[in-house]
Amino acid sequence: MNPPRHLLQIEGLPPSEIAALLELAESYVLLNRSGQTERDLLHGRTLITLFFEDSTRTRTSFELAGKRLGADVITMSVATSSVNKGETLLDTAATLNAMHCDLLVVRHAQSGAPALLAQKVDAAVINAGDGTHEHPTQALLDALTICRHRGRLEGLVVAICGDVLHSRVARSNIHLLTSMGGHVRVVGPPTLIPPAIEKMGVEVFHDMRAGLAGADIVMALRLQKERMARGLVPSAREYFRFWGLDAERLAYAKSDALVMHPGPMNRGVEIDSAVADDPERSLIREQVEMGVAVRMAVLDTLSRRGLS
Repeated sequence: MNPPRHLLQIEGLPPSEIAALLELAESYVLLNRSGQTERDLLHGRTLITLFFEDSTRTRTSFELAGKRLGADVITMSVATSSVNKGETLLDTAATLNAMHCDLLVVRHAQSGAPALLAQKVDAAVINAGDGTHEHPTQALLDALTICRHRGRLEGLVVAICGDVLHSRVARSNIHLLTSMGGHVRVVGPPTLIPPAIEKMGVEVFHDMRAGLAGADIVMALRLQKERMARGLVPSAREYFRFWGLDAERLAYAKSDALVMHPGPMNRGVEIDSAVADDPERSLIREQVEMGVAVRMAVLDTLSRRGLS
């Protein structure tokens, strides 16, 4: 029996694998909306979620995905676990191996932590966000949301706006969208755009009007103050004045451009409530729904044959 393989990042994942995951996820969207579930697919399998950083959407949707597929789902509370008492990541890996876990979902503040665990545990490891590195399932659910409304990724212009420097979501989306033929722009103040990001195949804009012009999709990013050094941005009010996504700035994009945000949102900082809640333009709530379907597809795929 081949050892389980993992989903640690989008970078390097072949377009064919991305397309297969999106196709499977679409089937789970339809299944979930019908009220049916695949209760026996992961029967007898154990899924452990291990989140070293706070999360609501990601953790809950992974747990819901696991339960809908029939897995035994265990949530490890880091705040009350041995990890919080000084246990090393490698000690944690040994503990997880002793539990005979099949699927392990990990979020960690340090880039590379899930990859380290993947080398040490027998379970299939899924990266639920590591530092500023990647958040692969978020990019997959964003891609699924776009595909359901535009029918494709190839040729679309996607403007990713805001705190790109600290955003693992932005990095995963850039890898996925460029791999699938999309045109990606990053838009934000120079202090929040990574150096040499053009090497990832994106265009860089520091002006919202130019960056959003002709965009099909506008994705706002959360201002991650917890990861920032002081002085990178002015006050929240000033940031919104220059970089916040409101109706006036959205008008720079195509007339039918759609709005996305990975959440949680800082309303009035990176996005205006009227735009976030616009029933015609905003896909933000749908992104949450797509998250469950995508994570079901990932759990299904890894439990069957793994990913390269």
